[in-house]
Amino acid sequence: MQTAQFASVYGPVKSWRFGRSLGIDPIGAISTCSFNCVYCQLGEMQQQNADRQVFVSTKRIRQDLLCFQPWNIDVVTLSGSGEPTLARNLGEIIAMAKILTEKPVGVLTNGSLLENPLVCAELAIADFVAIKIDAVSEQQFQSINRPIKRLTLDRIWSGLTQFRHRYRGKLAIQTMLLAPWHEQDQINYITHLQALCPQEVQLNTPTRPKPLEHQLDARGNHELLQPYPVRSLKAVSEEVLEQFRDRIQAVLDVPVRYPALTH
Repeated sequence: MQTAQFASVYGPVKSWRFGRSLGIDPIGAISTCSFNCVYCQLGEMQQQNADRQVFVSTKRIRQDLLCFQPWNIDVVTLSGSGEPTLARNLGEIIAMAKILTEKPVGVLTNGSLLENPLVCAELAIADFVAIKIDAVSEQQFQSINRPIKRLTLDRIWSGLTQFRHRYRGKLAIQTMLLAPWHEQDQINYITHLQALCPQEVQLNTPTRPKPLEHQLDARGNHELLQPYPVRSLKAVSEEVLEQFRDRIQAVLDVPVRYPALTH
């Protein structure tokens, strides 16, 4: 049961990746994800699993969306307080939002459920899908993304490859850099991307501190000071992002973007 304070639609958020974005949270007030990333802006995950269920009804989300009309936005993005593909009504939500708002609808996902053909079919109707890849080795994957036990990086790549074969929308790969990558890691990453043929690569680094406890308000709070205890994370420099961008673009010839950093 959701708390009275929970709103399934939030924003609009000014996103360096997607413009003016209205967020849909299909997971609810209790954060639930198959990962527990060390940099997550929501804080520590409250529930960690890969079991699909209906967390927030499509009807409730539609009602919350109507409160934001007219939709002076660029896109609608499914993300929020956990992994959106865990929502069993994911396909319903995407279809409803596209019809209701007449705006592009996308999904931000960690890719952990892409081995499920039903998840792939539901994601296939999204206008864009951005998939998180933060590691090129199993050790990196386990230490950065801290997935549930049965998930491995090989399974993530396998599911992503399976999804790519059927997806006709815009595919972006999102990568969070906590430290500069070694030469071989960069080579392996670019080789994987060559096989996937994404339309865009989005490099990021943790410019925001991580809440020590779960914070629902952090879904879209990108500009304000955090009124709760946080732990600062070390970001890589803009020079590191620029050099990696140039190297990826030289091979893939696709846009590679990263946020403007302030020091």
